[in-house]
Amino acid sequence: MKKGFSDPWKVLMHPQLAEKSMNMVEIENKLVFIVNHRASKEDIRRAVEKNFDVKVIKVSTMINTKGQKKAAIKLHPDNSAADIASRMGML
Repeated sequence: MKKGFSDPWKVLMHPQLAEKSMNMVEIENKLVFIVNHRASKEDIRRAVEKNFDVKVIKVSTMINTKGQKKAAIKLHPDNSAADIASRMGML
């Protein structure tokens, strides 16, 4: 990780709990987080893999209307986004 990102929770700020995000968890096997604005897709991938012990397929990022960086993380089919979301208290 880049300097300043030795702690994965400095990359992953908090999960997104909107209805659309919850549908992505259940239907598309994706987790959605608000992330550090300076974090790269590779930083996000490493943070999720390290924190949750899963395999990440793809990371998509966008800046939302509030100016926050949002990341949708697609997990490998062997890993369940719903299991991780329930462990975090999202579901």
